[in-house]
Amino acid sequence: MPEIPDIEVFSQNLKKLVGGKKVAHVNVLVEKRLKDTPKELCEALEGQQVKDVWRSGKEMRMLFSNGIILGIHLMLTGDLYFFTDKNDRKSTIIELQFSDGTILALTDRMKNATVKLNPVDKNGIDALDKALNYKKLKELLNRKTAVKNVLIDQDTIRGIGNGYSDEILWEARISPFSKAVAIPDEKIKDLAHAIKKVLTNATKKIARHYPDILHGEVRDFMDIHTKQKTESPTGYPILTADRGMLKTYYTAEQVLYE
Repeated sequence: MPEIPDIEVFSQNLKKLVGGKKVAHVNVLVEKRLKDTPKELCEALEGQQVKDVWRSGKEMRMLFSNGIILGIHLMLTGDLYFFTDKNDRKSTIIELQFSDGTILALTDRMKNATVKLNPVDKNGIDALDKALNYKKLKELLNRKTAVKNVLIDQDTIRGIGNGYSDEILWEARISPFSKAVAIPDEKIKDLAHAIKKVLTNATKKIARHYPDILHGEVRDFMDIHTKQKTESPTGYPILTADRGMLKTYYTAEQVLYE
């Protein structure tokens, strides 16, 4: 599933492509996972101009001229495509057809990606929120669960998933299996710094190397959470552990706090 760096770049690029455009028609092809009816989506969006696009956690938000916000969640296999001609992708969930003839399509081969009118954010703080400092993170880590579970819980911290949690924890040299409440204060400070550093640097790299990207998961720049490497940048073997459906990547240099 795309995480903050991917979604941040998608949002920036989407704003460039559709900002200022007026929606002529909304075409819903798959209703299964939608929270709003096709009629409600058409009435809310048709004739309205796109005023802004931004990221919220792992989701995108589009603001229209009538004040309506459309939330877009790609889930595991959703993609956005922008067409200047006919859309012939069979996995399309919904299309926004603009008055200039261009089309924005949300597709998903698993049909799980969704849109939602006026979505409500989960309770978690966004991982790039300035308020997620040492003090706030210490409060959130006051739990007996593994620290990785805290980082990927969207009701605690929004925007971090399986891949970047491994990168962040390696950067802070904290074992993903550490008990969150047992992490000492100095390492919590390291973790707070690592969250911002890893996510911000990855966003910059994706934007620089894939300037027009709208879909996919860019993992080219990961140091730990990757099948392409066998050692960390510091020369330690990369280890893996299966925890349910998630595969965790880590090294022995990360300290286990219990």
